Amino acid sequence: MEKGDAGRIGGVAVIVAAGGSGTRMGGSRAKQYLPLGGIPLIVHVLRRFQECPLVGKILLVVPGGDIPFVREEILDKYEVAAIASVTAGGRERQDSVRNGLSLTGEGDGIVLVHDGARPFVTPALIEAVIRVAGETGAVCPGIPLRDTVKSAGDDGLVSKTLDRNRLWAVQTPQGFRREVLLEAFRRAGEDGFYGTDEASLVERTGRPVRIIRGAEENIKITTPEDLLLGEYLLNRRGRVS
Repeated sequence: MEKGDAGRIGGVAVIVAAGGSGTRMGGSRAKQYLPLGGIPLIVHVLRRFQECPLVGKILLVVPGGDIPFVREEILDKYEVAAIASVTAGGRERQDSVRNGLSLTGEGDGIVLVHDGARPFVTPALIEAVIRVAGETGAVCPGIPLRDTVKSAGDDGLVSKTLDRNRLWAVQTPQGFRREVLLEAFRRAGEDGFYGTDEASLVERTGRPVRIIRGAEENIKITTPEDLLLGEYLLNRRGRVS
């Protein structure tokens, strides 16, 4: 995708959702600030988008009390210059993304939303999401499930074995035309609905969401074991960050 193609649909804004506390990781620091290859995890994430020529602005959402730390110890120290704004997160991830979305403007034709704990997103995936979002209005990447998945009731008894050929493990960045995402958040707010991701908000408006193949290495760092895997992936890349 050429930069001119993105220009025809407006600019591209990326909301990096890093407003959580990362309690499953343990320890006193939120997971987005933990070192990965000696560099805070969130820096790897921000650099992936800063290096993409199609991205016009990055909106970083973090816990409100962390903003001074992030400005001084993350953005200034590691020279992440593409950040347009740092804003406070909300009670839930959806609230945090809404805060980031409120900072976009009419010139932002495409809005991407990315987890602040996915440091290995690839340039090819970012560009693919931008392109398909421009074509269809809503897209999320995913990996087809390999394992058999069963549905069970509260009693622990299996009720159904699901067709894994139709099941995907969804990743980010998810991409949307800005007006599509705004409408989805408006309706969710009116209904008091909280979804598990942005695509689910769009789905409930009746708008189709395209799914494309994600990247195997685009893992989310959630547990200490994930962090070890992240170190392995970084070493395999030759520590290019």
